[in-house]
Amino acid sequence: MDKKKPKVIDLFAGVGGLSYGFIQAGFDVVLANEIDETIAMSYSKNHPQTKMINKDITKLDIEEIFKEYKDKIDVIVGGPPCQGFSQKGKRKTIHDERNFLFRYYFKVVDYIKPKYFLIENVPNILTAENGLFKNEIINLFESIGYSVNCDVLKASDYGVPQDRRRAIIIGRKGKNKPELPKATNDSVTIYDAIGDLEFLDSGEGQEEQKYLMSPKTKYQKIMRKNSKILHNHVATKHSKEAIKKLKMIPPGKGKEVLPKSMLTKSIYSGTWSRMLYDGQSVTITTRFDTPSSGRFTHPILNRCITVREAARIQSFPDDFVFYGSKNSQMKQVGNAVPPKLGKAIAEVLLRDILK
Repeated sequence: MDKKKPKVIDLFAGVGGLSYGFIQAGFDVVLANEIDETIAMSYSKNHPQTKMINKDITKLDIEEIFKEYKDKIDVIVGGPPCQGFSQKGKRKTIHDERNFLFRYYFKVVDYIKPKYFLIENVPNILTAENGLFKNEIINLFESIGYSVNCDVLKASDYGVPQDRRRAIIIGRKGKNKPELPKATNDSVTIYDAIGDLEFLDSGEGQEEQKYLMSPKTKYQKIMRKNSKILHNHVATKHSKEAIKKLKMIPPGKGKEVLPKSMLTKSIYSGTWSRMLYDGQSVTITTRFDTPSSGRFTHPILNRCITVREAARIQSFPDDFVFYGSKNSQMKQVGNAVPPKLGKAIAEVLLRDILK
């Protein structure tokens, strides 16, 4: 542990988007917990200085695991799984046990007593069941001496090329609520993010390859700053039928140009629609390799975006490498907190710590 830097524990860490944002802001992430073995491995490769607990948090002996950190941690962060709040498919809310994993997060906070805590989740956590979950979370933390602030933040307000909205719940020990970060209005487009990446056709690309184009924007230069190799830039091999459809869709257009005979039913908006180079992405999900899963078709190429393109849109730099199968890589990217959003929150907390 770095004695000079404020200390962080990341629960439900995923691949570590929040961890990375806090590290960039000047924190030391000393411990992380992630249940998925491959994702935990990917986290550890990108955060070798952080101790990883690759176990189910509901099975942990909290006192045994966390006793050395009691009263020594500045911030506990985490994003308890949110599938039950998802707007896709059927929502179970109070009947879905995944929606109550924040109680285990609370138990760790209650034991360690950090100065601050941060919960990230989908916006619905603040409104579902007439605010039942929001009120329970606030009441729980207020009962152990934290003042709580919460709101829905939009990633694009903090330099992320994506219209991703997330509920942020933060607490501070004592009577004063912590502040949320103010929007920076640093607007970044999809072209700003991915315009320098290799133009691949369906099925092309390698896990490691050379950059063939130079960076053209400030964002691209920042993303490439510490990387000499282009990782995770592999295009999905689409079916002949899918490519036939994609070839019929010009830049800026979507399924509205397709014959009715080619349309299929889908619960997702933006299906078979191209991303806009001069706009921002919709929320990156875990299935961004499929044209029918949302607006994930490349602005000009006849394929969906790659893992690296999605990572850029999430604000992960190119030296942050995703490991495991393609499905696991997509899950790592799609479920992550954009590091730039995490950093914006971390900077607010750091200023408060240094007062």
